Amino acid sequence: MSHEAISVFDMFKIGVGPSSSHTLGPWKAALLFLVSLEEKKILQQVKNIEVLLYGSLAKTGVGHGTSIAVQLGLCGEDPVTFDVKNIAAKMDDISNMKKIVLNGRHEIDFDPQEDIEFLFTESLPFHPNALTFLVNLTNGDAFAETYYSIGGGFVIKEGFIKDEKKEIILPFPINTAADLLHWCIRTGMNISEVVMENENAWRPEDDTKKGVRAIWKVMKECMYRGCHTQGNLPGGLFVKRRGFDLNKKLLQQRSYHDYESWTEAIRQGGNDFKYILDWVSCFALAVNEENASFGRVVTAPTNGAAGVIPAVLQYYIIFCDGNTEDKIIRFLLTASEVGCIFKKGATISAAMGGCQAEIGVSSAMAAAALTECMGGTQKQTLMAAEIAMEHHLGLTCDPIAGLVQIPCIERNTMGAIKAITACQLALQSSPDYAKVSLDGVIKTMWDTALDMNSKYKETSDGGLAINIPISLSEC
Repeated sequence: MSHEAISVFDMFKIGVGPSSSHTLGPWKAALLFLVSLEEKKILQQVKNIEVLLYGSLAKTGVGHGTSIAVQLGLCGEDPVTFDVKNIAAKMDDISNMKKIVLNGRHEIDFDPQEDIEFLFTESLPFHPNALTFLVNLTNGDAFAETYYSIGGGFVIKEGFIKDEKKEIILPFPINTAADLLHWCIRTGMNISEVVMENENAWRPEDDTKKGVRAIWKVMKECMYRGCHTQGNLPGGLFVKRRGFDLNKKLLQQRSYHDYESWTEAIRQGGNDFKYILDWVSCFALAVNEENASFGRVVTAPTNGAAGVIPAVLQYYIIFCDGNTEDKIIRFLLTASEVGCIFKKGATISAAMGGCQAEIGVSSAMAAAALTECMGGTQKQTLMAAEIAMEHHLGLTCDPIAGLVQIPCIERNTMGAIKAITACQLALQSSPDYAKVSLDGVIKTMWDTALDMNSKYKETSDGGLAINIPISLSEC
């Protein structure tokens, strides 16, 4: 098996909700297409552009904001820094003027209603999340490029040939959980230490730590914002935000003024089981309500599953004495490596594998991270990841109205709680007696994905998406 080098910053990406594969991926694809136009020195010769959305991108693209993402990408906007408050105004300008400024430099006629086509009945063989850019030039020439959004914000250009000479050579190449355990045993290092050594192949360690701190900053700001924003979610289902009310109820009028004092106010409430359980749910709800509102989030490993890892990490910080920079970095490095192994051995795309590929993977990542940080051995850490995924096998992706709301938001609470339970089980178990390995469950997950009917793979053609009238309230 050839080695694929994936960094922590490939697995954790700062972007905009509601979907890493249907929003962030198409956005990045449009940016890559602009790079292609610039490299060919034909940006100024573009007369018009048509965008074709295939398969899952077409079927749930409206609810996921795919057309919005494509337009922002074509404008050259950066998903990491673009002010999400300006999305509506930007879309109104393009729609009303029927013009778009490619890469902020070249204006062309563009009508989103005419020039973005949703091909609901067509799918390309490589991956269900495909989009094609068709271009006509002023000299009469035309050409097209196709991109695939393969999950978690990862994008592949059709026909792209990887340059093996430019591949990063890692000191500890890892494709499987067995590989990871091998390096841990051989070096005596824990998982996060192995990951950091690999990250050093890309950049100095201080830069990695700075980047991971930035990832956590966006996560906690998203969580805090979600706990302090009320109202209904956009999209037409009129789902009421619950993070705000739950946060207010649990705090019982304890005062605070920022994130730090907020976490201290939560800690003052004690450690009753039900109290902790409610807070973990609140943390996860808050993140994914922000995600559903086109807020700034971190793919972990996807947007639809973005609430699991922050919720479990916040649990660790508040209730398990994890509030130090080194512990937070260790948590996120461990989580990222488990996500990488799932991506290499199976998928992190719901359009390929159902929700087991998103919530299941995020739960496994969080379980492993928490276990290492709670003092578990390397084998216990991998065992926790296996336990978490084992109990998400077969989970379908069937979003009502194609929105990342029902059942997606609540599923993040379930994934977080399962991660904590998996951690506790692993810490109280001997991995030497385990019957199922992490690699075994990853293979099983992929087999299940291949067997799963396409209507349960983010198409909204089955499951809850067709059995729950959208006029009914959630639950």
